[in-house]
Amino acid sequence: QAADSKREQFRQYLEKSGVLDVLTKMLVALYEEPEKPNSALDFLKHHLGASAPENPELEALRLELAEMKEKYEAVLEENKTLKSKVKVY
Repeated sequence: QAADSKREQFRQYLEKSGVLDVLTKMLVALYEEPEKPNSALDFLKHHLGASAPENPELEALRLELAEMKEKYEAVLEENKTLKSKVKVY
């Protein structure tokens, strides 16, 4: 009976945290897929990654990458301008 109690507590934990809902939606999506994929596990992994909440650190890295790209483009443009000035001299 202790095992049943622990199992029920774990089920409630999964339900409260939204895990059961996400898994159910993924399994329904797989069920409704007209052409079943060769690997159901890969299908679930792909959809789980797509539905996972964004990591705040990942978003910060994306912003930093965008800023670095802008700076890189500006440096390339400056380099081009300086090269053309050097040719004049």
